[in-house]
Amino acid sequence: MPQRVIAIDLGTRRIGVAVTDGLGITAQPHALIPRRGGQRDLEAIAAVVRAQDAGRVVLGLPLDPDGEHGRAARSVEAFAARLRATLDVPVELIDESFSTVEAEEVLLAADLSRARRREVVDKVAAAVILRRWLDAHRGDEPA
Repeated sequence: MPQRVIAIDLGTRRIGVAVTDGLGITAQPHALIPRRGGQRDLEAIAAVVRAQDAGRVVLGLPLDPDGEHGRAARSVEAFAARLRATLDVPVELIDESFSTVEAEEVLLAADLSRARRREVVDKVAAAVILRRWLDAHRGDEPA
């Protein structure tokens, strides 16, 4: 049975987390982790990886509209390096362009209130990132 894959949407105030089902087919919003900074953020993600018995972490990379690696992308790349040093599973980066916009559209279609959308948008954005990763790896060997 394939191990679960975790996706991370790294925000400035919250970390959105999504996880695949046990078969590695679907992406489900899972949790929001309040940003506490440094090692505490890494440990919180590591705890989710352990709890879900995940075999891989996918981290959203916020590329500029022209595809360049701006300040936000460089910050995520540095976070990914620290996360790789913390975890015993592979950490991949995937373009997260417009994932939050897509998540907002899904939540609007679900007719959620503005306050409720604000509460869940980061973990739904993580699910969008995970769905993109799953789509890109369809037909690959199990994670």
